[in-house]
Amino acid sequence: MHGTELCFTGARKLARMIRARKVSAVEVMKAFLAQIERVNPKLNAIVTLLPERAMKEARALDRRLANRRTADIGPLAGLPIAYKDMVPTKGIRTTYGSPIYAEHVPSEDHAMVERLTGAGAITLGKTNTPEFAAGSQTFNKVFGATLNPYDTALTCGGSSGGAAVAVACGMLPFADGSDLGASLRNPGNFCNVVGFRPTPGRVPYWPAVDAWASLSVIGPLARTVEDAAFLLSAMAGPDARSPITLDEPGKNLARPLARDFRKVRVAWSRDLGGLPVDARITRVLEAQKKVFESLGCIVEEAEPDLAEADEAFQVLRAVGFVQKYGELLKTERARIKDTVIWNIEEGLKLDGPRIARALNLRTRVYHAMRRFLERYEFLLLPVNQVLPFPVTQPYVTEINGVKLASYIDWMKTCYYVTVTSHPAISVPAGFTPEGLPVGLQIVGRYRDDFGVLQLAHAFERETQVYKRRPPIAG
Repeated sequence: MHGTELCFTGARKLARMIRARKVSAVEVMKAFLAQIERVNPKLNAIVTLLPERAMKEARALDRRLANRRTADIGPLAGLPIAYKDMVPTKGIRTTYGSPIYAEHVPSEDHAMVERLTGAGAITLGKTNTPEFAAGSQTFNKVFGATLNPYDTALTCGGSSGGAAVAVACGMLPFADGSDLGASLRNPGNFCNVVGFRPTPGRVPYWPAVDAWASLSVIGPLARTVEDAAFLLSAMAGPDARSPITLDEPGKNLARPLARDFRKVRVAWSRDLGGLPVDARITRVLEAQKKVFESLGCIVEEAEPDLAEADEAFQVLRAVGFVQKYGELLKTERARIKDTVIWNIEEGLKLDGPRIARALNLRTRVYHAMRRFLERYEFLLLPVNQVLPFPVTQPYVTEINGVKLASYIDWMKTCYYVTVTSHPAISVPAGFTPEGLPVGLQIVGRYRDDFGVLQLAHAFERETQVYKRRPPIAG
């Protein structure tokens, strides 16, 4: 198999090939390293690279396979992964996209790194992220900007932007990311890959300043829904260090995704209650409504009332910034970007009654979505309200002539869903005439992560949009 073909082989299939010794782990690692060497300098997705370490682990795996020592070989054995640069990795530089931590080397791994290493994944490096993962546009003063592989003048989204670009271009078979406002779904949307935000608690979050926090989650990015489910099955499962984790074992997510969707009722929303959405996005998505009808779904135009999610998200996000970075602001203000300073200071202005109100609103928003999905099994809507914008533009300031109040207001179709705590996926849905990717967001019932994956898989199988690679990737 040609090197580029190996890089674009499905992750699950590639893992089976390595285990069956149809291809060696060394061959696979060499192919990915060659793809990174060829493509990454043009896009800046992977910012820390560990080729010698990765090759050493690949050779060790091949020796074990040659000696038939397979009892302890996990499902991801031989597959490379580069972790988002927000994820602590023991002995590997982790900068959080901040000049304050430009040389920071953690002394322990994140729970997810432990878990994926245990499943056999080989750490290859780290992927780029905006400073402290703030804002859905991937740039920072440590490594610079990550570019969109479909148009390098544009942003790839964020905050898991480096991860999405690496996956889209065959530099990685899959990748991890985190999602507070849109950070898995938006880069998936902008880069024509799958970005899945699971139910809070599906994947352990440790270490964490607030072990009970549930707005931000960890999830997978992949070129197909099957591969996203495959990675998630290794990520997910309970961990005593993360008290909100769900008891369900991750292996349940590795089941076949095929399902009959005849007579399943789904809701179709163009703009989630009147939010401004670029008309080009609407045109692409409207053309795909018929796919769900062809699957046998009963498609109705409807949407829950999530207007109260805006205040809840803005307040609780600001509280989180104070928790994580409030002390840092006192000593390192000059080295923190302006949007992060703004978010911290918004949190410092809050008082008890305002925070209590936001918590109450979050509860109401959860129940609004829960009740809505008693009638409909799924909600279909745009991922984001805009197409990829210039990489030199920090954030979107207006949509369709509507002025936006803050640097995150263009992500409401995503962060309203965040507040509901329901699982949501971005799945490739088409391209504009200019050749820019557009994703569809599928939201499912609370904790029905598998159902969301099943519907996304069915849609993907019918449309095949994911097969359109960025020309830069070869």
